[in-house]
Amino acid sequence: MLIATYRDDAYNVVLTLHILTVVIGLGAVFLNGLYGAQVKARRGPEGLAIAEANLKVSKFAEWFIYAIPIFGIGLVFMSDDAIEFDETWIWLSIVLYIVAMGISHGLLYPTVKRMHVLMAEMIAGPPPMGGPPPQAAEMAQLGKRVGAAGAALNLLVVVLIVLMVFKPGSPL
Repeated sequence: MLIATYRDDAYNVVLTLHILTVVIGLGAVFLNGLYGAQVKARRGPEGLAIAEANLKVSKFAEWFIYAIPIFGIGLVFMSDDAIEFDETWIWLSIVLYIVAMGISHGLLYPTVKRMHVLMAEMIAGPPPMGGPPPQAAEMAQLGKRVGAAGAALNLLVVVLIVLMVFKPGSPL
């Protein structure tokens, strides 16, 4: 006996939860680049405070992002074979989600954490006489890496949404 079937109330509840996790999780991190611009515009303790607040929100959003495939895969199982894992939009969405998580955990988060350390170091002590703080050059390089990773993740979000809307490979 199935717990739910395609488009019944139980299925629609899980679909609602799936959409909410996408909106809350991805919505919270989609505009992180704007926070980065504010950090850059407000160097010193103010910039670090913005960066720390953004990191806390992003870490909170991470739990919702982890729930996205749980509800999505649940929907496939609850669809009474109306949706199957061999449909292009399903398997490609799973692959792209894994790629996005790899970029987030393998590149973005470690880089952001390093930037926080460098920002705290620059705030803690005065720069050497006659030049910028030694951390400034590394911060600039890391900022480029974060910008590229953020842009790639945002592009993946757009592609995933297009897959969900157009459902290539789906008989529905």
